[in-house]
Amino acid sequence: MKYDFDKVIDRRNTNSVKYDFALEKGKPAEILPLWVADMDFQTPPEVIEALAKSAHHGIFGYTETKKDYFEALAKWFKEGFDWTIEPSWLVKTPGVVYAICLAIRAFTSKGDSVLIQQPVYHPFASSIITNERTLVNNPLQYKDGKYSIDFIDFEHKIVTNNVKLFLLCSPHNPVGRVWSKEELLRLGEICLRHNVLVVADEIHADFVYPGFQHQVFANLKPEFSDFTITCTAPSKTFNLAGLQVSNILISNKKLRTQFKQEMARTGYHQCNTMGLVACQAAYTYGRPWLRELIEYLAGNLAFLRSFLQEHLPQIKLVEPEGTYLVWLDFSKLGLTEEQLEDLIVNKAGLWLNPGTLFGSEGKGFQRINIACPRAILEQALKQLVKAIRSLEL
Repeated sequence: MKYDFDKVIDRRNTNSVKYDFALEKGKPAEILPLWVADMDFQTPPEVIEALAKSAHHGIFGYTETKKDYFEALAKWFKEGFDWTIEPSWLVKTPGVVYAICLAIRAFTSKGDSVLIQQPVYHPFASSIITNERTLVNNPLQYKDGKYSIDFIDFEHKIVTNNVKLFLLCSPHNPVGRVWSKEELLRLGEICLRHNVLVVADEIHADFVYPGFQHQVFANLKPEFSDFTITCTAPSKTFNLAGLQVSNILISNKKLRTQFKQEMARTGYHQCNTMGLVACQAAYTYGRPWLRELIEYLAGNLAFLRSFLQEHLPQIKLVEPEGTYLVWLDFSKLGLTEEQLEDLIVNKAGLWLNPGTLFGSEGKGFQRINIACPRAILEQALKQLVKAIRSLEL
């Protein structure tokens, strides 16, 4: 490989949320973190060079983007997903969760129902609840080690709760599904039939393993584009979360105007200067780096799969089709949630995400971030082996 993803970079004492705030978050100081969704890899060198050039200039005034920024985005989405976007569709925000909250506030009223599919990225639920909307859950179905959508329940929940908005997680975090074209079409037809707007969080779209293909929901049918707010960002793909920039794409002019008006009510205008610089450089030059990264992540996944089979057969890997976040089923250990948390944190010295963070359907599961050098992943798994063996003594 041209890029060294095996290199271990010390992230401590950099004010890293992942590494430097264990005590503040109630965890042991020396815990090994594989929880929050940022990677332990440096961003592509071209991005670092672009940031260094901007830093050397030394003036960080209000910044906007010219047509070359949009052209970099347009080329990325066309090459990666065969999706043709228009300049007028673009609304830049400081993050996808911010955009989700904007959409909830722009398109629903207090008390209105918003539907999600748990276990799912936990800010979905908090965004609904803190904005005083009604959370409606269409739980994913877990059978034979794979998750699927209960379409009958999906439509029933929409009708009986008068759902106004659906938050779609695609690819899905944390269960790793890359929804098929057929699944997304079926969801879309139901939403079309009942006038439900869709906020499609597609932030993990670039992380899809061989044999699968991400489908941009808004690109499946012209009718879908008309009721969809598509949330994208370079933050997960290129490890740029701290630079605070996302690209929200809304083809429907009326919806876009409502969205922008809600953003104006928050007082937000230009994005972070360095975020814009990094985003443009990443989408312009980052494709070769991403290809090697996905290859490396596939290697980490293969290592994890093999290690569990050989040393920890009690833990079931829910095979991910996309994302670098892996969903592990610990239910065969027969532990309570408190006992499982004690095992992971205190006995294994690991910081993972407990499954119940993503909804009650996550009971008995843990989410692990495999976007790290393989040596770190191996160390974490060895610590887990030692902890589980201690249960048997």
